[in-house]
Amino acid sequence: MKLLSEVEPEETVTVKKTDGGVEAKSHLNELGIVEGNVLTVIATEPVHVHAGPISLKTAGKELVIARGWANKIMVEREGKVLPLLRLEAGEKGTVKNMGDSKSFEGYFTELGIGMGSEIEFVKHLPDTTLVFKVDDSEITMGEGQASKVLVEKEGQTIQLNYLREGENAKIGKIIGGVSLLEKFEQMGLAEGGKITLVRKKVQPPVPKMGTYVSAKIGDQLVTIGRGLSERVWVE
Repeated sequence: MKLLSEVEPEETVTVKKTDGGVEAKSHLNELGIVEGNVLTVIATEPVHVHAGPISLKTAGKELVIARGWANKIMVEREGKVLPLLRLEAGEKGTVKNMGDSKSFEGYFTELGIGMGSEIEFVKHLPDTTLVFKVDDSEITMGEGQASKVLVEKEGQTIQLNYLREGENAKIGKIIGGVSLLEKFEQMGLAEGGKITLVRKKVQPPVPKMGTYVSAKIGDQLVTIGRGLSERVWVE
């Protein structure tokens, strides 16, 4: 066995195991990097590191998508189909693919992204920690995670991360699979419940270059950061 980061371009391998904690394995699972899956490495190349959630614009509306979800979206730009994460600030593309399952298409539809939608990459967001109050307990989560919760505030539906400090709202819908719903339930989040944003802790982003592995899994092209690719054993 060898690490995915060591695989040469045009080589096809099978995922044998993944290392790391729950967050790393969850991220790899979202990308389709799971035991038994076959993938072909397309290229290993330097690109800007997108370590946190992504801010996008579509149909005049700004929204946030966790990096793992953004990595499922393929767009067409200037006649070339590429991962959304390959776009830079201000660049636009037309959605051509939204993951390898109907579930992900449903998640993106909830956020207003559909096949053929034009989306603009606005910026890579800083590593923000959000502190919320649910009942009498405080909980913390990143902005990417909070973006998967839709809340109702003053008759409008917005992503949870768009609340301002001191504002409260009613949880309308949690966008995600069973594991995400179970995780939020353990945190005390449930549809119909009340939630208040207590404060935000913002860490300014540090732009840097890094190496990504571009790989194809079935018809889906994904990009895997070097840190994650070093957690994947293949054969």
